[in-house]
Amino acid sequence: MGKRKGKKEGQLETGLKGRSGLVVVAAIILNGTILFLKLAVWQYTGSHSMFAESIHSAADTANQIILAFGIHKSVKNPNPKHPYGYSNMQYISSLISGVAIFCVGTGFSFYHGISGLLHETPIEDYTWAYIVLGGSFFFESITLAMAVISIRRSAKETGVSFLKYVQSGQDPCVNVVLFEDTAAVCGAAVAAACIALTAYLQTSMPDAVGSLLVGCMLAAVSTLIIHTSVPALVGRSIKLDQLDKINAELESDSIIKSIHDVKGIDMGSNMIRYKAEIDINGRELSRLYLETKDLNALIVEVQKFNSIDELQEFILHHGENIVDMMGDEIDRLEKKLSSKFPKVRHIDLELE
Repeated sequence: MGKRKGKKEGQLETGLKGRSGLVVVAAIILNGTILFLKLAVWQYTGSHSMFAESIHSAADTANQIILAFGIHKSVKNPNPKHPYGYSNMQYISSLISGVAIFCVGTGFSFYHGISGLLHETPIEDYTWAYIVLGGSFFFESITLAMAVISIRRSAKETGVSFLKYVQSGQDPCVNVVLFEDTAAVCGAAVAAACIALTAYLQTSMPDAVGSLLVGCMLAAVSTLIIHTSVPALVGRSIKLDQLDKINAELESDSIIKSIHDVKGIDMGSNMIRYKAEIDINGRELSRLYLETKDLNALIVEVQKFNSIDELQEFILHHGENIVDMMGDEIDRLEKKLSSKFPKVRHIDLELE
């Protein structure tokens, strides 16, 4: 068990062509465009808030490129070096994004904001700043809406609320877009308000404060991203009721006497790893084996034995066949579980 099945007819696309991938690619295109516009306006106006917003967009764009790489890598098939596949690449890329936002985005925004508080700067014409921030607000709202729609659909398919789906971190890359673009929309509004105050009061202090506020928002976003990404990387258990259903299905099979040391690990991306030690019902296994044989022929064969060696060879031959049959039965159980519970993609059944 463990090989990823090919895409079936009617199955949703995955990778960058999937729902999450399209949201991230759209965010890259829009944020990249906004970044160049903000940088041009910052160079023209010298605004601290516009600098913070430029850093914000730069961090968003770079992080979303990292997310796109993580999504692309996550759909690679398992191989001998990575028997459980690459699904955690989405969580790794999300974690990198969270750390990058905190270190780069928050750090630069705070630095520029504090510098603005310590050193007054000349007041410039901020007309272009308002135009770009308005455009940024509009386009960031589009990608934010795309992230919200994607999460709502996924939450509905999973049968949980929007908030619980976000908290579970099932779709880490879309979560990052959701958090980043929420901060971007709020950041554009904050920057515009602070620039307006700067122009009205004829002092650059509100503009510098705006840079600090954007930095605080970036810090909050990075904290949320890290908080929702780390649990999946650590290896969290699936819900108890879900685990009980899988256990019940396995125990209901006549060949299983008992199960022990059961673990159900949420691997993220709607994938579960299930591991259990099983005690095989030897009598039931032997009965199934005997159903495949002609018992009358076996009696005749045994009656012809003239030595212990012949009896020993008979027992060894059928014993080996029963062991082979046990392996086939374990494969059957694994297929049965994966068919009943599609999210269980990796099943490890070990003999006790």
